[in-house]
Amino acid sequence: MGTMLLTTNQHHTTPQALPLGGRTTGRRVLRLLDRPSDLFANLTPNWFASIMGTGIVATAAATLPLQFPGLRTGATLVWALASLLLILLTAATGVHWLRHRETAKSHHSNPVMAHFYGAPPMALLTVGAGTLLLGKDILGEQLALGIDVVLWTAGTVLGLASAVAIPYLQFTRHEVKQDSAFGGWLMPVVPPMVSASTGALLLPYVPAGQARMTLLMGCYAMFGMSLLASIIIITLIWSRLAEHKIGAAAAVPTLWIVLGPLGQSITAANLLGGNAHFAVSGTLARAMEAFGVLYGVPVLGFALMWAALATAITIRTARQGLPFSLTWWSFTFPIGTCVTGLTGLAAHTHLALFEWMAVTGYAVLVTAWIIVAARTFHGSILEGTLLQKPATITR
Repeated sequence: MGTMLLTTNQHHTTPQALPLGGRTTGRRVLRLLDRPSDLFANLTPNWFASIMGTGIVATAAATLPLQFPGLRTGATLVWALASLLLILLTAATGVHWLRHRETAKSHHSNPVMAHFYGAPPMALLTVGAGTLLLGKDILGEQLALGIDVVLWTAGTVLGLASAVAIPYLQFTRHEVKQDSAFGGWLMPVVPPMVSASTGALLLPYVPAGQARMTLLMGCYAMFGMSLLASIIIITLIWSRLAEHKIGAAAAVPTLWIVLGPLGQSITAANLLGGNAHFAVSGTLARAMEAFGVLYGVPVLGFALMWAALATAITIRTARQGLPFSLTWWSFTFPIGTCVTGLTGLAAHTHLALFEWMAVTGYAVLVTAWIIVAARTFHGSILEGTLLQKPATITR
């Protein structure tokens, strides 16, 4: 597993990676690529994790329990950046498929990269939610709602497809070893949970009656689909860590992905419970709202324990050398889901502790995003190392 992760995700700036006999091209951007057009040659689906990580910075700020001057304005700018990145990366991916079809078709057969097909649907869903929460200030509510509906529908369809197709490939075609389990296995099964969370935001806008009830129940079904699959995978990851230890340094950031389904499930349970009254009433509505707290607090406890373990392992690995790669985006979106989950718990319990935990978590999220975004910009736009064909490296 460590070898495959290095082959797929780790990019190096060693002299062997330099084009033209080890010399740069003299350009100020994409310096290490032979030609600027080569930026389309090796695009992979895990690039959409950068949109997820950027988008969650915006959406988490929009609902943060303690608002500060300038926070919404800053969040709106970050949402606009995420939207622009989504447009550019989607277009670049289209070019990649047109010009480098064989490379593009090979991603699904790679037992590591295939799991990151869960990133594009989550990028769509995250930007869509940000459009409804923040974009409406600029676009108007109706246009923002229309965009969100389109992105939510597309993200949900793609997410459901990834949740079935990637495990199917894993069960029937991919070579899986005893030490293969890693955080990336969660990527294709988490999108339905994101759909459940963002679908809850659409409940007030759906016509009352059967349509609204269907959306609510559909979101709870996707909640359960993603939750149970995630529990199975997290168990496998725990087992792999216990039996085979940490493994390759490049894989360590993916341990943070475990926080994704945990935080997102807390978010979904509270958003669905909080908006359930739009579709149902009486005891059922109150039970759904109570479920958000009764489920969310225990899961938060496990999320905090996992965060402590992931932090300790990350620090230990960083002391020995933690190479930068796109897996570093695992430090952003999962933390953001925990922030939105804490925001939901704070809204339903009015507990000051949850409010301050959400604010503290958001500060950590912004710090991580600034670091990872800056490293990604330098490694992609300036140098181009993240856009080169990865070198094959063995442990």
